[in-house]
Amino acid sequence: MVIFHDPHCVEYSSPGHPERPARIARTVPLLKDRHADWEWRVPRAATDGELLRAHSPDHLDLVATATRDFDGDTPLYPKIDSYARQSAGAAIESARAALGGERAFTLMRPPGHHATHNRAMGFCYFSNIAIAALDALEGGAKRVGIWDFDAHHGNGTEAVVAHNPQIAFASIHQFPAYPGTGEKSFANISNYPVAPYTPRTQYVDIAEHAMKKLVQFKPDLLLVSAGFDAYSGDPLVQMTLEQEDFAKFGQWLRELDIPTAAILEGGYGSDLPELIDGFLTAWTSK
Repeated sequence: MVIFHDPHCVEYSSPGHPERPARIARTVPLLKDRHADWEWRVPRAATDGELLRAHSPDHLDLVATATRDFDGDTPLYPKIDSYARQSAGAAIESARAALGGERAFTLMRPPGHHATHNRAMGFCYFSNIAIAALDALEGGAKRVGIWDFDAHHGNGTEAVVAHNPQIAFASIHQFPAYPGTGEKSFANISNYPVAPYTPRTQYVDIAEHAMKKLVQFKPDLLLVSAGFDAYSGDPLVQMTLEQEDFAKFGQWLRELDIPTAAILEGGYGSDLPELIDGFLTAWTSK
């Protein structure tokens, strides 16, 4: 396993905000302690050219020069442009590593799957996984699948990749919940809205169906928006998954014969480090 991580990603915060440094700061030592053989790499920042595949020039300018919060969920932090570029760069590098035959995971913040072509929202500034998918296509991949099991709809990813015949996107998410989208499927977009308090076995079955449909697309690369907020103990939604369910997701990835990279999205409870470890350990177990 290759972990793309920049220690500087914990340097910004807002009091009381759920997307906080501890998400990463508590996970890093746990993974390093339990998996001494895993390789850690510091990612580079995404370039303008890489970001512009998914975003408008106006959006890049706004993230770099904003003078106020983007919305009530998405604060303006000092140097957020730098942190967000580094997170997007990690997604690109993880996808390239996967295409090179490695298992890769980005342990970074901010997340990305709510950021649209022209808007920062939902704790997200750049659409990390969509940027990585478009980079992979530019680099020679013919088809990319995106499997988003974060408990919130990946509206930003959807907005960027919709109607691209070389990308298939699947999102399993609580509905109704933030951001209020993802009720219908269309074109290359498969949405799987799940009601609050849906039994975990049902959620897992839906997630498996979504993955199998992506496999039928025969992607050269599978990218995973790995959000852990469908956990029963997460404070932001009302889902029911347990640690062993995320481990099962990792097991499915291990059994696939497809280059795969996973990018951290949500997950806001105190058990997040254990959930990530369970997922990654199952993915890498022989």
